[in-house]
Amino acid sequence: MLEEKALNIKKIYVALLNEGLEVWRPVKALQLSDSKYKILKDNEYDKESEQWEFPPGSIVMCEKKKIKEGVIKAAVCKIS
Repeated sequence: MLEEKALNIKKIYVALLNEGLEVWRPVKALQLSDSKYKILKDNEYDKESEQWEFPPGSIVMCEKKKIKEGVIKAAVCKIS
């Protein structure tokens, strides 16, 4: 955990596609700037069981988004 803090690794949320309702997956991401993040590869990522809007390795812009459970930092568009 201390190592993640030193590397500026944060939790962001990526939308899951084709779920029939709005579903957000918490993922680890390297913070590159205030709102820009690189989604890290994760052992739990299984493209056969879940379709992430932005796959691991994507650089995304995040915005605060209010959902039923509270406010999250959501990936909203892919930069590269």
